Amino acid sequence: MDGLAKTFVFLDLEATGLTADLPKITELCLVAIHVSSLENPVTNESGEVQLPRVMDKLCLCVDPGKPLTEGASNITGLSNEDLNSSEKQKFDANVINAINVFVNRQAKPVCLVAHNGFFYDFPLLKTELLQQNGDFPGTMLCLDSLQAFRNLDQPSSKYIKGRHTLAEIYRRSFGKEPNYSHFAEGDVLTLILVFICQSRQLLDVASYKTWEQIRPMYI
Repeated sequence: MDGLAKTFVFLDLEATGLTADLPKITELCLVAIHVSSLENPVTNESGEVQLPRVMDKLCLCVDPGKPLTEGASNITGLSNEDLNSSEKQKFDANVINAINVFVNRQAKPVCLVAHNGFFYDFPLLKTELLQQNGDFPGTMLCLDSLQAFRNLDQPSSKYIKGRHTLAEIYRRSFGKEPNYSHFAEGDVLTLILVFICQSRQLLDVASYKTWEQIRPMYI
């Protein structure tokens, strides 16, 4: 396969709002898949792609320290009250340490994968890391699956509104609705399933950035 990475860490963030709201993370999930699982997908008796049996997961809810917008709360099902009543802690050095330990356990090189990652997940995560005087190695690879799926399409279909949302790609791939949309873990597992269905083609057309090329969402 592609050969640039041995482990793909699929990532999704939920947050207090959109880019213009200067959001803070409320939930994050990272799931690490070795390249061998992408090269040798598991299917059920009907031939439907299944999740790999070997996956490492890190899922955390976070007190954002600021109110969620009404839209974000409605979409994610999270609220400041729920996070506070569960005594969730803020994005701090302990979270960064947990993420680094998780990533460092994986076979290297590691590539982060997120849907719309270049424009939302990666910049927001970088903002949160830098605010705590943390960061990832600048050479870590990053792949935006939204961009990769668009690259697979004909030019006339690339920018049809809604065509490349995770839910729509899942419907086209599996003929049914995805489970647990807008939960960080649910979205990551949905992304892994649709990615595995076309992993060879996606990695052939994917454009990579290094972590040092990712600009923070805001300072």
